[in-house]
Amino acid sequence: MIDPKDFRPFVPTLEYPRVAAFQGRDAYQHGDAGLANPYPKALLFDPWDALYAQEFVGVTTNGHVIPDLFRRQSQQAPVQEMHRAALAMLAVFNVEQRRLVSLPLHAREWRRWNNTEMYIYRYGLRLEELDLAARESILRLMECSLSPKGFEKTRNTMRINHFLGTLTHNTRVLGEWSYNFTLFGEPSLSEPWGWQISGHHLALNCLVIKDQMVLSPTFMGAEPNTIDEGEHAGLKMFEDEEQKGLSLITALNSSQRQKAIIYHDGVGADLPEGRRHKADQLHLGGAMQDNRIIAYEGIAAREFNANQQSRLLDLVQSFIEPLPEGPNKARMQEVQDHLHETYFSWIGGTHEHDTFYYRVQSPVIMAEFDHHSGVFLTNTLPAKFHIHTLVRTPNGGDYGKDLLRLHYLRDHDASLKPGVAGQRVDHHPDDRSRVLDHSHDHPHDHPHDHSHDHSHDHHEIQKPAPPSTKD
Repeated sequence: MIDPKDFRPFVPTLEYPRVAAFQGRDAYQHGDAGLANPYPKALLFDPWDALYAQEFVGVTTNGHVIPDLFRRQSQQAPVQEMHRAALAMLAVFNVEQRRLVSLPLHAREWRRWNNTEMYIYRYGLRLEELDLAARESILRLMECSLSPKGFEKTRNTMRINHFLGTLTHNTRVLGEWSYNFTLFGEPSLSEPWGWQISGHHLALNCLVIKDQMVLSPTFMGAEPNTIDEGEHAGLKMFEDEEQKGLSLITALNSSQRQKAIIYHDGVGADLPEGRRHKADQLHLGGAMQDNRIIAYEGIAAREFNANQQSRLLDLVQSFIEPLPEGPNKARMQEVQDHLHETYFSWIGGTHEHDTFYYRVQSPVIMAEFDHHSGVFLTNTLPAKFHIHTLVRTPNGGDYGKDLLRLHYLRDHDASLKPGVAGQRVDHHPDDRSRVLDHSHDHPHDHPHDHSHDHSHDHHEIQKPAPPSTKD
């Protein structure tokens, strides 16, 4: 019997259609080919453009945001270290790199993240195009922003992407540095700012307001989820999320399990038509799904005993472990405060070798785990070695949107009331910048034109001058 976690029987040959198609391409050529292909255009890009054009609401259960869920508070986020690292990063960049990396705080491009390998949304800085010093400065900012486990998890996602590139003979598309980094707003100790990294199987959206942090949406995945040769041999990912999910579902009694398991087969049988998406498969909160209506399913945690509730909270912790200590504690408290409103749902089998999907969902968090079929590997059914994980903050919490609204209402001139009664939420520290009314809150008219010049009429961010040795 083949070990269900063994990906080797499914490593493609160069003749495998998906692999054959991108041989010899770089990331730009592969992205252009994807946009020219009517299949991904109809499946992903056209629907994404329509979703992107919508004004942000947030993930909800019924289309209506629950008010007053989030509050401004001190969380002891490592903002001083982040601020120093961000300024050091900008000092390393040349003038053109600083222009490309920086977008306004409220730029709509926050919502352009996606987890495909197709490089179609071209903003920020491409890590593979940077020299070592510039790339290391970005990694340093990310390391300062995340927990040690979270940073290592991020780097391992990137390393596995390179490993997949070696398996498919194209590390120019699937590489360790095939990711884009963007800075939103001006690094500050008192005003909101943040950063995003996005690419294949990885998207992190980090916002800080003083010492409070939001890290969502987040996407982490891997195909395969292990490396079995070379420098990083022995690396494995998402074992906690997998095993803790199984631990919880098997800890339920028969009647509880009957409620939790909403469908018994992830690819057919009792699964309703349309529940499985050809690209997203079973997860619901992926790229561009910022406003998706996702009803509660499964069993409510108020029906759990103390041990089962403890297992649920332990499972949530494995999803939010990229948060540094202070924000992590605050996030867990937020989840516990809504524990009785939290639902756990399951699709698939419940034995060790089964594949499955599960979701933890409450007013303040949605975490998803899904075993996927092959994209570059050849398995046509979901497998234990291809995993996607997602975290969202429902009801307007993603990207820190609701906290930004509260920030402007509480900490700034109330007469402006940005974000209230139809007013903009853009904020600038002085009058002269208020006339620059261009925050990229506009839909793109054509899927090809995502590389437009962001240098026009932006509020000038005061950054250190580049070293004289730079261009």
